[in-house]
Amino acid sequence: MDPIKHYIEANKDRFLDELFQLLRIPSVSAQSDYRPEMTRCAEWLAAALRKAGADRAEVMTTEGNPVVYAEKIVDPKAKTVLVYGHYDVMPVDPRAEWHTDPFEPVVRDGRIWGRGADDDKGQLYMHAKAFEAMCATGTLPCNVKFMLEGEEEIGSGSLYKFCADHKKLLRADVILVSDTSMISMQVPSITCGLRGLAYMEVEVTGPDKDLHSGLFGGAVANPANVLTRMVASLVDENGHVTIPGFYDNVRELTPVERRAFNKAPFRLTDYKRALDIRDVEGEAGYTTLERTGVRPSLDVNGIWGGYIEEGTKTIIPSKASAKISMRLVPNQDYRKISRLFERHIRAIAPKSVRVHVKSLHGGMPYVAPTDMPAYKAAERAVRETFGRTPLPFYSGGSIPIISGFEQILGIKSLLLGFGLAQDAIHSPNENYGLDQFFRGIETIPLFYKYFSEE
Repeated sequence: MDPIKHYIEANKDRFLDELFQLLRIPSVSAQSDYRPEMTRCAEWLAAALRKAGADRAEVMTTEGNPVVYAEKIVDPKAKTVLVYGHYDVMPVDPRAEWHTDPFEPVVRDGRIWGRGADDDKGQLYMHAKAFEAMCATGTLPCNVKFMLEGEEEIGSGSLYKFCADHKKLLRADVILVSDTSMISMQVPSITCGLRGLAYMEVEVTGPDKDLHSGLFGGAVANPANVLTRMVASLVDENGHVTIPGFYDNVRELTPVERRAFNKAPFRLTDYKRALDIRDVEGEAGYTTLERTGVRPSLDVNGIWGGYIEEGTKTIIPSKASAKISMRLVPNQDYRKISRLFERHIRAIAPKSVRVHVKSLHGGMPYVAPTDMPAYKAAERAVRETFGRTPLPFYSGGSIPIISGFEQILGIKSLLLGFGLAQDAIHSPNENYGLDQFFRGIETIPLFYKYFSEE
């Protein structure tokens, strides 16, 4: 048996036990109560990388959550791979919908259940264990660096400056990322494009305090009513975003490109069944694959205001708010889109309310060329472990810092993810298949081998 495969097989139980230790740390970056857990998680990862074989592994401070940096330099003249991942996870709400404790992982039906099981602790830990397997078997063919951050789920705000301040430390030939998905285990794919993101918050204020809805209803603007009307108007009946200038820089695919894009295996009936929906909805004239891969979109992520507790309280709320994200495609600049959004919201707001608009975070779209050496190496590695050539695939998700890496460090990223649509990332009952986890650990060393040979 191949020495790496033998090592993985012999240490499977320990690998899972270690991953479970990592998953038990509630490293929720969006909620300040968990700030101490961010540092604890970073320290745990640094120790794990040292144990795996890193010559240097440390927790480095930033203006926000710490970055874990580690490295093993086998030969200064050899190629260098910089592994990027994030140890922060999404909030667990609504907690009542979880079938198990989100921070007490379990294995059931061949899958690991828990917050971060896929996004991104399970996927980043594949790299730590693949690295360990190569070190332990004397098969590491190139230099490896790790950069694991704790703010991806809130925009990676501190990482941009960290990269700018540590350009020399982070020098590499490619950045290797596992924070994306495949089409399926039967139809593997490599992500070659990500949508960008503009994330906004809108607050509408009416009277200076909550008012009695009987005494003032019909005479004073209700911020909740106004906000819902405004939000509803942002997307028309054809699924088209109504913000002026929103589509100015969107490049339309040619007929040839559209046919090629839609060759990816997809069954609408299976898609609807998996999501328990009666029908899909989106921009008219485009397929579901196009809507989620190469077309921009706008969605309300949360909306609140007024009384929502048990019982009744007849009021006109003083304020109402919403969080809104816009997924962007190549040539759309999130900074321009954020400005257009704010201008439009202010323009459609009635004089009876005051509006405050805030940009929370954002990032540019990203495209990874399929002809770069790293992609070719990954293609060979996936073909060897999955038994078929992976398809190039455009993801509807966003990892804003990826485009930042290219701008700041001048390094392209390879998006070699092993997630699946069924993993419920960002949702209750997040999970990750055992076969995905171990197949990833098996594939990653092959990438190193073939990339070093290029």
